[in-house]
Amino acid sequence: MIWKVPEQISYLSEYYELAPGDVILSGTPSGVAAIEKGDVMEVEVEGLGQLSVVVV
Repeated sequence: MIWKVPEQISYLSEYYELAPGDVILSGTPSGVAAIEKGDVMEVEVEGLGQLSVVVV
């Protein structure tokens, strides 16, 4: 990653009011394939639940 997580939070907090529970999506590091039609993206937050999204 180009910027460490604390650096990203610091930068974004200059422009947005961040609150507990906010999710910051930062993209992918080099060497990771691009998202394509039909891919499934999944995320799980402990105590909150899961989310699955199919790319169309």
